[in-house]
Amino acid sequence: MASSTKYIFITGGVTSSLGKGIIAASLAKLLQSRGFRVTIQKFDPYLNIDPGTLNPYEHGECYVTEDGAETDLDLGHYERFLNNPTSQANNVTTGRIYNNVITKERKGEYLGKTVQVIPHITDEIKRNFFKLGHDDAFDVIITEIGGCVGDIESLPFIEAVRQAKWDLGANNFLVIHLTLIPYLAAAKELKTKPTQHSVKQLLEAGIQPDILVCRTEYHLPLDVKKKLALFCNVQLNSVIEAMDAETIYDVPLLMKKEKLDERVMSKLKLTSKTNTDLDQWKAFLGKLKNPTQEVNIGLIGKYVSLPDAYKSIIEAFIHAGAAAECKVRLKLISSEELQPETVRERLHDLDGILVAPGFGERGLEGKIETVKFARENNLPFFGICLGMQVAVIEFARNVLGLSDANSTEMDPATAYPVIDMMQDQKNIQQMGGTMRLGSYPCELKKGSKAAQAYGKTKVSERHRHRYEFNNTFLKDMEEKGLIPSGINPESQLVEIVELKNHPWFIGTQFHPEYKSTVLNPHPLFVKFINAAIENKKLK
Repeated sequence: MASSTKYIFITGGVTSSLGKGIIAASLAKLLQSRGFRVTIQKFDPYLNIDPGTLNPYEHGECYVTEDGAETDLDLGHYERFLNNPTSQANNVTTGRIYNNVITKERKGEYLGKTVQVIPHITDEIKRNFFKLGHDDAFDVIITEIGGCVGDIESLPFIEAVRQAKWDLGANNFLVIHLTLIPYLAAAKELKTKPTQHSVKQLLEAGIQPDILVCRTEYHLPLDVKKKLALFCNVQLNSVIEAMDAETIYDVPLLMKKEKLDERVMSKLKLTSKTNTDLDQWKAFLGKLKNPTQEVNIGLIGKYVSLPDAYKSIIEAFIHAGAAAECKVRLKLISSEELQPETVRERLHDLDGILVAPGFGERGLEGKIETVKFARENNLPFFGICLGMQVAVIEFARNVLGLSDANSTEMDPATAYPVIDMMQDQKNIQQMGGTMRLGSYPCELKKGSKAAQAYGKTKVSERHRHRYEFNNTFLKDMEEKGLIPSGINPESQLVEIVELKNHPWFIGTQFHPEYKSTVLNPHPLFVKFINAAIENKKLK
């Protein structure tokens, strides 16, 4: 490897969902704050080509990058922490690896060789490990290996990590193992045995972890750290305690206190270019933890039993709330529970309403009732993707009097298809092929609430949808007060609608939540929170 890039691999043991993504993002933040150029990539061991077709209940939200890749929600954490965009290359699944290898085999690229897991699959995994390091754009690349050590499906990834050490050389390669130290209440003690077994499995695969990051509910006493160091073959100061935190945004500071970045730099022979600069991060945390006011926001969706399905939206509210020095109390409400007779009782105490994205007609009528309530009661409203489409359907039905108005996604035979698939999409059969994915430009109407929020008239936002506003109905809607305040300059498709005579009523066809980060909260979310604060004062 000619590149001077250093590689860090993060594996997980004992149980999944320990927060490898947050540890990866926190370490990356600390290295970035010392002047290093860092990126993070996630390798997922499932066979889907990408998470685009996964039910949100299976895997949480599907996060979309600037280049239109449908990726794991951890990439959202990477972007929110680092304030840098990721791409297709930052998320690779087993499905993509096998797809690439089988495609090459069919083209005859292996020259008649027997194609096997080793070396062909592991070579393809390594090729993807190193892809982002070729042009020296990064000093450090952190690779998170999804799943748990010991899982059958992650074995090829672990083997590829073992081989990578020999390709890179000891000073360019580091393994961090994230593990759990459970507390047994009956015995009143922390147990290291699950971690010992987990590290033993890594050792059997030929990998010696350099650093142990231990998730725990209690502080690790010195004797426990010594035991872990002795049995797991790591230095005592490389046993890092990761206590449960009040917020994920505390984790970089906790890891700094534990000197995780210093251990990494020492092992990789990295010399810091600058001192750690976390002033902006600390200022954000200060505002987040010391709000001067609070608002109640309703998030209306159909996956509310799994908040991870709306991860980016929830985090965007945290960023915007901190910017407004306001505690945002989110109330997740299932749209299926909202009926015309119950909608007032369920929503009357809210200061603002967000109707969430989604696919399919389940819960649609509840969302329509929600929009009607917000429109008629001057309640600040924010609709994202399907939320914007629902606002258009509600307006068509209840203001234009087109009682049968609908989206052709829900009712292909509707007489008034106010939301429809564009003509050139209708012949495409594959699920992913009909989607508008990734970043598209949008021009904002001067003087509109959208333009005031952004403070400019040209923006670029990320999309993930299949159906569009039907321009046939544009003139009628505009005459009655639903303004198309954002238009795609190339296709003339409507990107933003807003109500003329309403304190704050905006629907966006794109997903603004994907671009909200700690240091750059999204302006539409900030303005929505400000509108909710104003609305609360009027009560």
